[in-house]
Amino acid sequence: MAQKDATVAELTKNFEDSTAVLLTEYRGLTVAELKELRNNIRQDAEYAVVKNTLTKIAAEKAGISGLDDDLKGPSAIAFVHGDPVAVAKGLRAFAKAHPLLVIKSGYFDGAALSAEEVNKLADLESREVLLAKLAGAMKASMFGAAYLFNAPLSKAVRTVDALREKQESAA
Repeated sequence: MAQKDATVAELTKNFEDSTAVLLTEYRGLTVAELKELRNNIRQDAEYAVVKNTLTKIAAEKAGISGLDDDLKGPSAIAFVHGDPVAVAKGLRAFAKAHPLLVIKSGYFDGAALSAEEVNKLADLESREVLLAKLAGAMKASMFGAAYLFNAPLSKAVRTVDALREKQESAA
């Protein structure tokens, strides 16, 4: 009983410390394949095989709902502490190479995610790419604003030059 309480406490802490949680079924995968998967997502997540009943209790204690229906069969959870998009991409890529891995659901930003929504999350670009695009858009808008501010000045200079040339040729 004490071991179960410790497991629930550890799972609850993992739920609370995670930015996202992705639930999978690993039925039929070998230990070597699970180790490969863990290594693939290690930078952004901790992948753990869990007991369903203890996970339900821990999720409830952490205030997470929506996973109960999918906690059936052999379950493993990716507790995301980094970029959720990168972990979703990693899980999906591994599932394509190893069809026995099934992404069941997830929990992100206060809402439960279906398997389809987890795949949509994997379709997003990484945080770095999105930040680079944002920076590019901001740079472009700043360049546009600078051009708009300089346009009347340069037009005035060209007009003054044209008038000066006209007066010099008339004289």
